[in-house]
Amino acid sequence: QVQLVESGGGLVQAGASLRLSCVASGQAFSTYVMGWFRQTPGKEREFVAAASRSGETARYGDSVKGRFTISRDNARNTVYLQMNSLRPEDTAVYYCAAKGGFALEDASNFYGTWGQGTQVTATS
Repeated sequence: QVQLVESGGGLVQAGASLRLSCVASGQAFSTYVMGWFRQTPGKEREFVAAASRSGETARYGDSVKGRFTISRDNARNTVYLQMNSLRPEDTAVYYCAAKGGFALEDASNFYGTWGQGTQVTATS
């Protein structure tokens, strides 16, 4: 089982960019589908993006398509989320998650391992 640690969050102005990183410890990182989710107080966790085991295939939530890009470096056990053109509504705690299998699921209950989260705040 992997353990996940996110970093890269921060406070930025609307329109700016941030890159989140999630480093996995443990074995067999390349056997996990990796996802990013986000959550604001009082709301359910929202799907942001997922990457296949090889990183060749990605899936995005509708609200971030065209602005966010997920990628992974299996040699470094790391998955990234490049966030461009940030909006105030992107403000949330962002979580990295891992799941077995091959499907790029958008439901959080399919992911068995989670990081501690990193705060992203975009101000207008």
